[in-house]
Amino acid sequence: MSKSQTRKSLSQTLLRATQMTGMGRLMDATRIIQNALMGSGMGMDTAERRASNPAPHRQTPTPAANDAEPAHQAPKPRAPRAPAFAEHSFLFDGEQYPYRLYIPAAPDSADQPGQAPMPLIVLLHGCKQDAQDFARGTAMNALADEHQCMVLYPEQTSKSNSQRCWNWFEPDHQQLDQGEPGMIAALTRHVLAGDYKGRHADPARVYVAGLSAGGAMAAVVAGLYPDIFAAVGVHSGLPSGAAQDLMSAFGAMRRGAKGHAAPAMPTIVFHGSADTTVHPDNGDYVSDAALAALKASGLSLVKSRSTVGAASEQRTERVVYREANGPSYVEHWRIDAGPHAWSGGDAAGSYTDPDGPSASAAMLAFFLQHKLQASTATWK
Repeated sequence: MSKSQTRKSLSQTLLRATQMTGMGRLMDATRIIQNALMGSGMGMDTAERRASNPAPHRQTPTPAANDAEPAHQAPKPRAPRAPAFAEHSFLFDGEQYPYRLYIPAAPDSADQPGQAPMPLIVLLHGCKQDAQDFARGTAMNALADEHQCMVLYPEQTSKSNSQRCWNWFEPDHQQLDQGEPGMIAALTRHVLAGDYKGRHADPARVYVAGLSAGGAMAAVVAGLYPDIFAAVGVHSGLPSGAAQDLMSAFGAMRRGAKGHAAPAMPTIVFHGSADTTVHPDNGDYVSDAALAALKASGLSLVKSRSTVGAASEQRTERVVYREANGPSYVEHWRIDAGPHAWSGGDAAGSYTDPDGPSASAAMLAFFLQHKLQASTATWK
């Protein structure tokens, strides 16, 4: 092919590539340009290309005096392990419950024997959700990577509840070591006992949180197992004992209900003022019960109130009770005009409110202030 023909062919190729780029086919455009350049030699024949690109001069190495000694080479750095978010199944009381466990990628420094155990967050989804949907909506796994935490997502079955709601309102699921609270506690212990390629969860730093029915079940589980959980988060949920059957559950959701006395456990609450599914008063009842129990335990807490949220976020009132110069023990985030949805969540998941402050970030920061003392049911 003559040089003029080659240039004409190349011009046609470039025109096609431009059209492909406009269509978004960048890889195809790149490929045909590369093929055209290789095939055309940029208008040079083989002899011309050889003349313009002579073979590089290769110098024969002279043997060194210490060639018998192998040269020292620094070890190659180990790549971080990829994060794992596998689906599993857990047998409890004759029933199989699916769950997902997120294990963050391990940095190079952690890829050694004896690495420190990680906090474990147990997240309970709401009605009509599953573990994967809830993980997407809360975006908790991204925070878990940043803070090196495991995240456990137990999953309700449609056999147990047609809407996949946790049965927080039924007496059979409000008792120690039975029903859904028993399953969640047993699954948590199972994960705590696991070895995940040298990585482990820390029994002193285990936390439970949930949304809606999951938030109500988190309150139930925390009340039954203060020896497992160091803190609890309730988002758009209800206090433990707020209902004893389906009818009283609907009443509590519509009007609010105080429920049982809460354990003396660090508690964080999120609730939107425009929630028409679970009345916002329920958030007040959860935080009030926790505050009463903590004060009865002898803690002296100082109250503060602030308004939080960037310009793009909904106005949120944050009420905090903390020890003087110490950690916060109760936090209540009231989201102005907030709906029945996970505040600051990712729209890729269901029941999320991307315009609100991040409940995931706030809960994780709150949780990591607290841990159980060894072999006790108290926190510090």
